[in-house]
Amino acid sequence: MRAAVTCLGRSAEASMNDIAQEAGVGRVTLYGHFPSREALVEAALIRLLAQGDEVLKTVDLTGDPRDALRTLMESGWLLIAQAASVLQAAQAALPPGRIQELHAKPEQRVHDLIRRGQTEGVFRADFPADLLASALHHIMHGAAVDVAAGRLGPTDAPRFVAEMALAVCLVPTAAARPRPAPE
Repeated sequence: MRAAVTCLGRSAEASMNDIAQEAGVGRVTLYGHFPSREALVEAALIRLLAQGDEVLKTVDLTGDPRDALRTLMESGWLLIAQAASVLQAAQAALPPGRIQELHAKPEQRVHDLIRRGQTEGVFRADFPADLLASALHHIMHGAAVDVAAGRLGPTDAPRFVAEMALAVCLVPTAAARPRPAPE
């Protein structure tokens, strides 16, 4: 499993042969544990999500929702950056519904925080919490793509991700509110 995470982390297209070589076993041995590449990719994603959940469980989400969102996004960013290539492999190998199922627990943490921020009046309530959570998901994954492409420095990404998340979620000030469309 460690070899799968390593190989898929380097390249979403890593083959069973690449993974077997990394693990120091033959392909037949690897297929003895995982009947297909899809099964191995799913197992690798599950492993990374479980490791990420252990990290995110330690993030304090009490107190000011703005501070909690910043901390959650910065912590979540590091996990996304580490797992971006494995997620890319999973997106190519697994049905979209399965990936959503596997992400349900981490996404619930974000939804709960956004709903609390909306209730407390610091996050915008003019958009559904699910839409805001989806936007945050896209911000993190987009930043991972930009880091991989060299358009964003990996040390700058956590701050940018957190700032963009707050810009999306915070109640807009009067100056920043959209103007009504002309009639």
